[in-house]
Amino acid sequence: MSDKIEDRGGRPKVTDTCPHCGYKLSPWQQVLLSVDRALTCKNCWYRIILDVFETEPEKDKTREEKRDKEI
Repeated sequence: MSDKIEDRGGRPKVTDTCPHCGYKLSPWQQVLLSVDRALTCKNCWYRIILDVFETEPEKDKTREEKRDKEI
């Protein structure tokens, strides 16, 4: 299985197979998974949910720092 690989934008690429049964996701399913961060496998009905907070905590820290500087 090929797991997460960074794309040209620096964002981690979504997995291309179901982590439960190994079923290959179509390109359209990969797009939906990257946007919605959740998808149900058509083969085994396993709900694939990606961690939403992969990069968010870093962004939140910088936002808080900016707010502190403004005050």
